[in-house]
Amino acid sequence: MQLDLPGNPHFSYCTNIHAGETWVEIEAALASYLPAIKRQVAPAVAMGIGLRLSAVAARGLAVPHVFERFKRFLHEGGFYVFTINAFPYGSFHGTRVKERVYEPDWRTLERLRFTAEAADVLARLLPEGGIGSVSTVPGGFRESIATPNDVVSVAEGLVRAVAHLHNLRETSGRTIVLAIEPEPACFLETTNEAVRFLEDKLFSASSRAVLSGLTGMSSDRSEEALRRHLGLCFDVCHSAVAFEETAATLDDVCATGISVAKLQFSSALSATGRMSDLRHLFQTFDDGIYLHQAVERRNGVLTRYTDLPEAFAAAERHGESSEWRVHCHVPVFLDRFDGLGSTQANLREALALCRRREVAPHLEVETYTWSVLPPGIRNSDLAGDIVRELQWVQSELRLARVSNGARR
Repeated sequence: MQLDLPGNPHFSYCTNIHAGETWVEIEAALASYLPAIKRQVAPAVAMGIGLRLSAVAARGLAVPHVFERFKRFLHEGGFYVFTINAFPYGSFHGTRVKERVYEPDWRTLERLRFTAEAADVLARLLPEGGIGSVSTVPGGFRESIATPNDVVSVAEGLVRAVAHLHNLRETSGRTIVLAIEPEPACFLETTNEAVRFLEDKLFSASSRAVLSGLTGMSSDRSEEALRRHLGLCFDVCHSAVAFEETAATLDDVCATGISVAKLQFSSALSATGRMSDLRHLFQTFDDGIYLHQAVERRNGVLTRYTDLPEAFAAAERHGESSEWRVHCHVPVFLDRFDGLGSTQANLREALALCRRREVAPHLEVETYTWSVLPPGIRNSDLAGDIVRELQWVQSELRLARVSNGARR
């Protein structure tokens, strides 16, 4: 659905919340949950979907009769797809994910192929002239991108993706923006790092030359294509964990002319206290499945930990009071629970900014951790939890209506 906000952005939730790696599994989850959610949040208008695809699911959905069946499901149910999450390549629930969520990274042909396949699916789902977004890993895990040659390989992989997106636009009339999503402990960890990488490496003369060689375009047209098809996925949780000031950071990105193709509404865990107390508070969230990067602020200095066990080890060595922010997506409607806080204040900054100006064409709630959250902050009814989040965001945005006009 489109929201009555500056730019009339599309709004939904990311279906990475639903377990499933094959298309058969994903299709079953969508059929099970989407109708019930739509009845409560968008009963009279078309409801957008933030579709998560794995590599195997993208290939499964590309099969002609499977794709046509999905299109019928969308049409008959009053749904449409405007964005795809192509961040996790493989399994994302019920098994150890941790740093493997960034693999294969942008140095590899596998990541390029997966992203191209996801973009191809999205182009076929968009209307003529439509604009879609595909979110992706921020290069890779920081420890993996260790040499100058690694950085060059990441940049070249992304430029090759732009070549594919440019050709897709020429042949289909649909524009797909590849949205790079900064995340703690990654090669592009902060928004500023991502902006610098785009400006210095991807919009550079060398990248323009690579794209010109792949497409036959002039240098000027190559730069236009790079800027058209590359942008950011700004995840409020990730930004808050990095102790970024949300509204100021988004304004800074806007000033550069780099697009925020997708804005993900999300909250992280937060707490202030003695290190030993913080370890006790966060212990229950060390679930063994997801990577919970932590950033500590003590006396104005930031210390980054790749995962909670590393932060817990530091807590044993230091007894001082500090503030921790931990990468664990928690329900957006919670600001405090069980002695912990959330970074909901950062989320409210983003929501307030969306009320004032166009921030991103695609807005998406992304809380995918319900299955590992403590029972006290989730219900047995997952659809009800999703509805509660969507309605909370709508309330915060003080929506007067949603529009059912041109959908992209």
